[in-house]
Amino acid sequence: MTDPSQLDPEYDRHGGFPEFEPADPGPGFGRFIAAMRRVQDFAVSADPDRDTWETAADRAEELAALLGPFEAAEGVGPANRVPNLPGAGSLLMAPYRMTKFQADGVEFTVQFSRFHVGGNSAVHGGVLPLMFDSMFGMVIHATGRPISRTAFLHVDYRNVTPINVPLTVRGWLDRAEGRKAFVKAEMTDPDGKLLAEAHGLMVRLLPGQP
Repeated sequence: MTDPSQLDPEYDRHGGFPEFEPADPGPGFGRFIAAMRRVQDFAVSADPDRDTWETAADRAEELAALLGPFEAAEGVGPANRVPNLPGAGSLLMAPYRMTKFQADGVEFTVQFSRFHVGGNSAVHGGVLPLMFDSMFGMVIHATGRPISRTAFLHVDYRNVTPINVPLTVRGWLDRAEGRKAFVKAEMTDPDGKLLAEAHGLMVRLLPGQP
């Protein structure tokens, strides 16, 4: 990976992006994220009685009150900054695990759960563009290109994406033309069957662009 400032002297001025340095919030954060993922699953699948829902709401409100005073700016909290946790400790992303991060390609494994179901035990189609968009950003970072934003993202759904199955996602830089980076990615199941593939355009930000 090259120093992006060598490609773009204005790199540090693009939109004021915060520096996302790795965080070490302690083991409690990992336990919290794991528990919250289970809560997300139950939030879309549980069917208890009314009293249980009242109790669950009380506890959720207590948790919100506990964490409320500690709300921090982007890039300050540990979410998305703990590489050794699934999804880097972000609930926004499905719990992926990085297996390759090189200039010639990025690869991670991911397993979707009940929270991601759109219907008939299949992952919601809208979840996959989020995953591919994140992969595209990882590819840009791995290749050492300057900060970029997604100009377009196209997804082809080849087969139904299952839950509770470890899947592999691969992404790579197809070609670069000045500020433009054309990126591709694919997702396969354990047998190598193609589930979805994507291609997109990432454009380097100009000075001052958010």
